[in-house]
Amino acid sequence: MVLKGAELGLLTDLYELTMAQCYYQNGMSGRATFSLHVRTAPPDRGYMVCAGLEDVLSYLEEWSFSESDIAYLRSSGIFQEDFLEFLPQLRFTGDVWAIPEGRIFFPEEPVLEVTGPVMEAQAVETFIINQVHLQSVIATKASRCVWGAQGRMVSDFSLRRTHGVDAGMKVARSSYIGGAASTSNVLAGKIYGITPAGTMAHSFVTSFPTEIEAFRAYGRSFPTRSIFLIDTYDTVAGAHQAVIAAKEMEERGDRLFGVRLDSGNFDSLSRAVRTILDEAGLDYVKIVASGGLDEHDVARLSSDGAPIDIFGVGTRMGVSADAPTTDMAYKMVSYSGNPVMKLSEGKVSLPSEKQVYRSKDSSGQMTRDVIAERDETDIAGEPLLEKVMEGGRVAGPRATLQQMRERLEFDLSSLPDEYKALREPAVYPVLHGPGLESLRHTTEQELRAKAGAFAHEGQR
Repeated sequence: MVLKGAELGLLTDLYELTMAQCYYQNGMSGRATFSLHVRTAPPDRGYMVCAGLEDVLSYLEEWSFSESDIAYLRSSGIFQEDFLEFLPQLRFTGDVWAIPEGRIFFPEEPVLEVTGPVMEAQAVETFIINQVHLQSVIATKASRCVWGAQGRMVSDFSLRRTHGVDAGMKVARSSYIGGAASTSNVLAGKIYGITPAGTMAHSFVTSFPTEIEAFRAYGRSFPTRSIFLIDTYDTVAGAHQAVIAAKEMEERGDRLFGVRLDSGNFDSLSRAVRTILDEAGLDYVKIVASGGLDEHDVARLSSDGAPIDIFGVGTRMGVSADAPTTDMAYKMVSYSGNPVMKLSEGKVSLPSEKQVYRSKDSSGQMTRDVIAERDETDIAGEPLLEKVMEGGRVAGPRATLQQMRERLEFDLSSLPDEYKALREPAVYPVLHGPGLESLRHTTEQELRAKAGAFAHEGQR
């Protein structure tokens, strides 16, 4: 599901439009750059994963205001007619630099920077944060679940408890970027090309007179992909019933794919079920565990050697339950060629257009990132931000979800384990380039001097 900018002109905060009217009526058309970044890391996050850029680019290419949008704004009584007559011709004509989806980033680093006439670059803020925030949070959560699984498969089972339709789609997409192998969301399978995955519900089992009749019926309908849910009544007894049904499938030339545990002590039950299956010659039948899992549960079960092949992770991944938000901000960093920064306590921003350089040691392990001015070309390391939009049009080929996923796999393989720890990870070094640090200091001094002068003037 790709959201169309032409349908979403009013999906914004009111103040974006009130500011736009003021820019218009005051003839302010200078080029501004806004930088999107996370101020501080969410709890226990040693890194974050970039996601959501594709939706931002599609939105910016088609961003506009329809006749019905203008009619609604006129009916609100808030806006003046000259501005309303101007709005239908407004389009995004600027440039975007961004860290590609699937790459790892850290606090303070610009995930993307938007440059264009100030009205355009300002007005698209809300949608950009809305899309990049959610998808980056979920991609990060999914990558933690995959890391905890230690090579076992993770499937996204979160759709029914995600926060609405768009979130459900974006969670499936972001979870796949984060390393999930499949999703229960069939529409996401169609739109994004992600493998759909699913088993059966307890209601299916209880709709039959006996558990084994439910298994037999399902096995006949799905001779190669059946996964029996065995905990409806008693997990161990269900495993024995699954063996009988699986043996009958073998006689027909079919194979049971797996059994699913959805409650109880997953460690002890998975071991008991594995023994039952193996003793029956069904060592090829996989064990799926689902039900209230997060990365910590997955990591513990994997480390303890529980014989679970696939983890179905739902609610806690789909809403990033332990850290559902970040303080992601979109701040102006330059206007009409001059550096701009915010000095609010706890919310200081870095001025100017920027680049991030990533250094690695001789073994290919990440050692530090440096945030620099974009024209600071003497900084060692790989530049992360790429020009992805120019003049309001996408620049260069668009990456596939598989490529985004592979980027993350590569970055994670380069990130030392202490930064991937699920609890109390080490803080990755992020430095400022000398040019940026000098500009920050100078700009801050100038702004504080102006603020002091105005304060002094007001006291006279």
